[in-house]
Amino acid sequence: MSSISWAESYLGQLRTLAGDRTLMFVGARGVVRDAAGQVLLIERSDNGDWAMPAGAMELGESISDCVAREVWEETGLRAEEVTPFAFYTGPERTFTNMYGDTYQLFVVAFRIDVWSGELLTVTDETTNAGFFPPRALPTPTSATVFETLDDLAVFERTGQLILK
Repeated sequence: MSSISWAESYLGQLRTLAGDRTLMFVGARGVVRDAAGQVLLIERSDNGDWAMPAGAMELGESISDCVAREVWEETGLRAEEVTPFAFYTGPERTFTNMYGDTYQLFVVAFRIDVWSGELLTVTDETTNAGFFPPRALPTPTSATVFETLDDLAVFERTGQLILK
C-alpha cells in the first residue's frame, strides 16, 4: 500500500474543481481492538483530536479496501479481516472542516476482526497512537468515537447492521 497526498487524492482533486460547494464524502472508519478489548485511537496531526483510523475512499477502491488502507496509513497495522457494522449517512452528517470545506458524509464503520503488524505512533497523519480502555479514552476525543463504539456494542449484541 502506498500513501497519496491530499492534492493527489480523489477528494483533493474534486475540491480543486468544485471550489466551495458541498461535496459527498464516501469513507470508512475502523475499530481496532487488542486482545484485552482496548480500542486503538490515533491523535490526528491536523486537529489534535483522538479518533479512530478513518478516511475517504479513492477511485478504483472498494470500501473494505479503503478501511484497510486508512488503518495502514494511520497506524502501520494491516487489517486482514473486517466486518461492516454501521452506515452513517444523511444531511445531518454535513460538516465544515477546519479548512472551510463542507462535506456530506457517507461513512461505513468496520470492526477490524484480524490485524497484524507493529503499531506506529507517528505517521504522516498522526502524532500519537495507542490502545485505550473504552471508558478511559484520551482527550480531546472525536465525537464519532463514542457513537461508533455504542453502535458496535449494539451490533455485537443484536447482529443487526446499524443504519443512520
